[in-house]
Amino acid sequence: MLKKKRQLHSLIEECHRIAKEKGWWDDERNDGELIALMHSELSEALEALRNHGNKDNVAEELADCCIRIFDYCGARGIELEKVMVKKIEYNKTRPYRHGKKF
Repeated sequence: MLKKKRQLHSLIEECHRIAKEKGWWDDERNDGELIALMHSELSEALEALRNHGNKDNVAEELADCCIRIFDYCGARGIELEKVMVKKIEYNKTRPYRHGKKF
């Protein structure tokens, strides 16, 4: 079992707190829009890889995606850390490539 202090939970709380302070939660937000914004950050990471090939640029876009995910989880009370640990433990029990060819 993974043994970590609740570091991810702290990042989730901080990302959501900052987003609230900056006015992103003054009005209720649509789940579909928020998930689309997460997706857009991944698209930006792909473009950074294509255009620059620089790990720092890619890492920055991936960080933006994590920040959006953490903000969303903080707003919706999603226990991402708990579920991630559970999912990682489950994945350890799965067969090679989860039994799939691709």
